[in-house]
Formats: sequence, C-alpha cells, structure tokens
Amino acid sequence: MSGPGTTTISAATPANATTSSIVRSYSRARSYWARIPAVAPAEHIAEDDGLDGLLARIAREVRERRPPDGMSTRIVAVDGHGGSGKSSFARHLARALGDVPIVQTDDFASWDNPIDWWPQLLERVLIPLSRNQPARFERSRWGGERDGELVEVEPAEFVILEGVTASREAFAPYVTYSIWVEAPAEVRLRRGLDRDGPGALEQWQAWMAEEAQYVERERPDERADLVVRGDRDLWT
Repeated sequence: MSGPGTTTISAATPANATTSSIVRSYSRARSYWARIPAVAPAEHIAEDDGLDGLLARIAREVRERRPPDGMSTRIVAVDGHGGSGKSSFARHLARALGDVPIVQTDDFASWDNPIDWWPQLLERVLIPLSRNQPARFERSRWGGERDGELVEVEPAEFVILEGVTASREAFAPYVTYSIWVEAPAEVRLRRGLDRDGPGALEQWQAWMAEEAQYVERERPDERADLVVRGDRDLWT
C-alpha cells in the first residue's frame, strides 16, 4: 500500500508490541487466508535464474506478444498480496522494458476500500489506453504528501499495472501479460508492519482478509503467465 491512514493503537495492539511479536502471534493464529494455496501450477513458476535473467525472460515474452485488438499499448499486470514485493519488482521490470510508466492500484485503493475501487481504474486508465488516449486520474488519499495528485499516463509501447488485484478478471481484456508475485503470509505481514508500524495490525488483518477472498474467488495465481517468488529477497 502507498501508506497508512490515521492509525490507532487499541487494546489488541499494545503500544509496546514489536513487529516480531505480532508476527509470531499471527503465525500461530492464522485464520481465513491461511487456506489459500501458496503456489501456482509448476509450469508457470519462474526458474531460479537470477533477477537479470528473470527480467530478460519477461521482457522477451512480453515483446513477443501482440496487444489486445485495437490497442497499441501492451499492459503488463504485476499482481500479488500486499507486502509480497510486487512494487519493487515492478520498478525493476519497468527499467528492463525501457523505463516505462507504472500505474499503481494503490492510487485507487484505500484502507477503507482495498478491493472494490476497480471500476474507477477501468474507466480512467484501461479504457482510455485501449483507445490510444491518455489516462488521467487523481491519486487516492492515504494521508501522504502525494494525496490527490493528478496523474497523466500517455499511451506507450508498454505500461505496467502494479498492485493488489492488478490482474483481476475485469482487467483481462486489456492486459497482454500477467505476473503473480507470491510470498508467505508471515513475510508479507512482517514487511507491512515494519513499514506502517505495529499500530496498523488491525488494518493489515482486514486488508489481508479482503485479498484472500479475491484470490479464492478469481485464482489470479493460476491464471498468471508467470509466478515469481517474492520472499527470497532477490530484489526487495
């Protein structure tokens, strides 16, 4: 996520709680989202050929594909749970493709609406790009200095769409290539709390529950062209 809103420390999250203690408690008491399988079918999982080799493979496969009918832009979706490592991976991929623009789903989501913002992205980004027109939108408000910033993305040879639900079924007609970044729940939660602080635990739990429902409903890991491991610190 781009950043937290106002967070409070409740009785369930003591002020002196540490991220490591919270993650240990979480790993002992995982609930709904623990039922989601950790990996996609083996034929879609990236081999261990290092970051440069992985990026070269993706760039080659993306360039070999034609964009959807009527589009000049190849949209590459980088999907995955929050904290999986997809944002940093997308930045590496953007450079490998020639410093291409990145549109982040966090610019539409919020703590209060982690999943159901998608019609706005469809209307303001994907449909205009599909018509070879500029995409224009206002960044979501997370409580940061870039809140409400107006963004314009010109049609280009490649555009990366990065973030939670970036490869959802509603976006599929506009996407040329999709990547799922996988990491265990404990790793994702630790990264999130390291960034947002222990006081964001309840927000992260709610966010992860919403993500789990999306994954169970749409199986983006199984539909992805490629699954990469985000827990090996290859690029994070």
